[in-house]
Amino acid sequence: MDPTTDNAGNTGNTGNTGDPDTARASLEALRTEIAKAVVGQDPAVTGLVVALLCRGHVLLEGVPGVAKTLLVRALASALELDTKRVQFTPDLMPSDITGSLVYDARTAEFSFQPGPVFTNLLLADEINRTPPKTQSSLLEAMEERQVTVDGTPRPLPEPFLVAATQNPVEYEGTYPLPEAQLDRFLLKLTIPLPSREDEINVLTRHAEGFNPRDLRAAGVRPVAGPADLEAARAAVAKTAVSPEITGYVVDICRATRESPSLTLGASPRGATALLATARAWAWLTGRDYVIPDDVKALALPTLRHRVQLRPEAEMEGVTADSVINAILSHVPVPR
Repeated sequence: MDPTTDNAGNTGNTGNTGDPDTARASLEALRTEIAKAVVGQDPAVTGLVVALLCRGHVLLEGVPGVAKTLLVRALASALELDTKRVQFTPDLMPSDITGSLVYDARTAEFSFQPGPVFTNLLLADEINRTPPKTQSSLLEAMEERQVTVDGTPRPLPEPFLVAATQNPVEYEGTYPLPEAQLDRFLLKLTIPLPSREDEINVLTRHAEGFNPRDLRAAGVRPVAGPADLEAARAAVAKTAVSPEITGYVVDICRATRESPSLTLGASPRGATALLATARAWAWLTGRDYVIPDDVKALALPTLRHRVQLRPEAEMEGVTADSVINAILSHVPVPR
């Protein structure tokens, strides 16, 4: 396969000239490739691929040390995409993300120095540790896929995905993301602690010399590229959705708005997101049409961050996941 250079300056795989079957096989190979570096996180890998297919963004939630950063780096390496990491801190400024104008004494002019947002996969580490002003600097990038500095809009590379992480157990000194910004994330993926067997596997790899900072030495190789993503996105856009499935998605989202355990249900944007992720999942599993099981499979990661629990329900141990699962069990399934 001949390499080419994309608009982010990466060498991409051009072996795929638009064949969706080749694209599907390449994206399925990602799991095997990423497993060389990250153990036991197949659902998170699938979620990131779904987000790329839908041109969406992902919120990764998990305690420190469960390989969230490594997961994103391994995905970028296996897809031949550029990636950058930003550690969000209380003193981080918007220009630290988007870039700024710098005065050049030689030319007596200002030139734009791009920030880390000019990449394919941006890892926003501990996004809830930075003030709202800096958090909001990502909104334009996530929604419009551009940043505006000094009145000039500058497009971001394609593909572009923000993978933001947050710690679910440590809230001191944090700035919780507002609902409007949470709604901009296509998926919220929970990264669990590994099972005993997986943790033994992790330690064994490290004992044998695994270096998480050297993915090439770990055997992670590019198995897909921008051309595969474009072919896959085109195929997903052609995945058929029946009126019954559309109605099923709407009924689920409307049920969240009527749940006595919730103060905030999923908006129409949430319904649109659920339909999009279900289509991507249907295509990844080898079908050109959506079935109810596709909607059920993506309901939790697509909706869990778009609903808000009542304080009394939260005190009783109710979770967003348990409410959504209850809704899925009660909403009539189309036949």
